[in-house]
Amino acid sequence: MNKRILHLAIPNIISNLSVPLLGVADLALMGHLGTVQDIGAISLGGMIFNFIYWLFGFLRMGTTGFTAQALGKRDFPGMMMHLSKALLVAITTAAILLLLQSPVGWVSFKLVGSSPEVEALTREYYRIRIWAAPATISLYAFTGWFIGMQNTRFPMLLSIVINILNIGFNALFIFVFGMRADGVALGTVLAQYSGLLLALFFFFRYYRKMLNYFTLDGIFHLTAFLRVNGNLFLRTLLLLMALSFFTVASARQSDNILAINTLLLQFFTLFAYFLDGFAYSAEALTGRFIGAADPVRLRRMIRITFLWASGLSLLFAVGYATGHNLLLKVFTNKQDIILGAQEYLHWIILIPLVTFPAFIWDGVFIGATASKQMRNVMIVATAGCFFPVYLLTVNPMGNHGLWLTFILFMATRSVLMTRMAKKSIPRLQ
Repeated sequence: MNKRILHLAIPNIISNLSVPLLGVADLALMGHLGTVQDIGAISLGGMIFNFIYWLFGFLRMGTTGFTAQALGKRDFPGMMMHLSKALLVAITTAAILLLLQSPVGWVSFKLVGSSPEVEALTREYYRIRIWAAPATISLYAFTGWFIGMQNTRFPMLLSIVINILNIGFNALFIFVFGMRADGVALGTVLAQYSGLLLALFFFFRYYRKMLNYFTLDGIFHLTAFLRVNGNLFLRTLLLLMALSFFTVASARQSDNILAINTLLLQFFTLFAYFLDGFAYSAEALTGRFIGAADPVRLRRMIRITFLWASGLSLLFAVGYATGHNLLLKVFTNKQDIILGAQEYLHWIILIPLVTFPAFIWDGVFIGATASKQMRNVMIVATAGCFFPVYLLTVNPMGNHGLWLTFILFMATRSVLMTRMAKKSIPRLQ
């Protein structure tokens, strides 16, 4: 079981770690050749699309759970049907997004706010990059399906190839064609469609036989598929609201606090890159064992995954406690920010210890398609913990109150999902 878990987890960890390279490369290119306004446009444009596309993460999660369960049942028509439904939803939602690109853009620019020069460049960036939507959202469908088929190697390769191509295209458009933020946007569009072509190649090269099970019968019967994905969408939206509010609340305090909290959140992000690998593994294996009606291996897999996650969280906590100065200097060379961050390091040490159950249970619940329970937990954690705790602590505790809010928010998710697991996960009773 250890080998199976690591076989699925490690490629996902590598895939996650490749993601930040693109943002660093984009900023480095603009930092050396562009203006301050170009850097701002890429940052704001990237933030807008990260928010939009993160909302579509529900499609990957839902597809993984359904596909893994079909695989466990050896239901080959079901495996093909879930990919077909995911692609149908992806293409439909992408088409709607393209049709509504003007009002979506208008709302986005009103919310982010910037100087006229930066807004003009961001609008150009947005106008170009929005056309990557069909490829980007379809890639969520393929990635979820591959993971559900117990194949995390293809998503890893897709992520690495897309990021490398993106950097290459961006360098070409900036160095050779003299483009600016618009070149970065165009590079992203081309990289996403290249990734979609690679996903199609993987499918036709290694899963061609699945086409024998393709049928239009039932492809439009989307009630169960949309119900699960709708719950996952609401869960993701609430999570985004909490994380976005954390940034807004940081900015309300001062520019220094915003910089410090942004820096410290990188510690959480780094930990998440590793834990997500095990969460994805839990998604794939939970769905498979539920589909195969194998409660013994399901319980064993969950127990072993939690052992790996708890060991990793302890390692990160110790690493953050002993090596925080080194990490802070990697993220910034500004001494005032480094010194200011020291005051809040005890919260950072708590993050791995408090959050790891939520990560793993997310994976288990996704594999079990227990999306209603995930949605309900997030509603309670957001409305019943995050915002009330913030309102009670922000004045007497300041930024410490904000970090306490974040920690209790994640702890609430961990505790509630642990308590709900036996009732929510089939075969776990």
